[in-house]
Amino acid sequence: MPKLSALLHTHNDGQRIGRAVESLRCCDEVLVVDHASSDDTVHHAREHGAKVKQAVPGVNPGVYAVDAAHDWILCLLPSESLSEMLEAALFEWKDREPDEFTNGFSLAVREENAAGWRDLGLQLRLVNRRRINWPDQLPGPAPATAAGAPPGVTLEGVILRFRHP
Repeated sequence: MPKLSALLHTHNDGQRIGRAVESLRCCDEVLVVDHASSDDTVHHAREHGAKVKQAVPGVNPGVYAVDAAHDWILCLLPSESLSEMLEAALFEWKDREPDEFTNGFSLAVREENAAGWRDLGLQLRLVNRRRINWPDQLPGPAPATAAGAPPGVTLEGVILRFRHP
C-alpha cells in the first residue's frame, strides 16, 4: 500500500492554504514549502496539520520532493483543492499497489474564472519521486502516450483551482 505526501509551495497564501490542506485528507503527509511569506501562511498551514519548511533562496522548487517522507508525491498549488471524488479515488488508489514501472499519473484540472469554470486538461500531478525529477512547483504537462501503449490508470475527480481573492 503506497504512502502519499502532498507538496505545496506558498508565498503569502494565508487566505487560501487552509482550504488546500483540508482537501488533502487522503495524504499521509502534507509538506508546505514557504517562500518568505510575510502574512499568516505558515500559521494557517501548521494549524491545518501541515509540516512547514522554509525555502532556501535559489533552490529550484522541485528539489523539495526529497524532503517528503514518501516516494509518491501529489503536487498542488495553494489556490487548489481536491474534489471529493478525486479524494475518494486517491484513497482507493492507495489500497492497491501501483505498477512498479509507473512514473506518475495525470489528473484533470479545472479553473474558476469570471465566467464559471474551464477545463485545463490533464496535468502530471501524482508522481513517484524516484522515477521523475522536476525543477518547478509542478511536475509539468501530461506526458504523451506512446502508440500501442496500454491506457494508464484514470483517477476520477478533479483538482479545482480557485480564483485569487
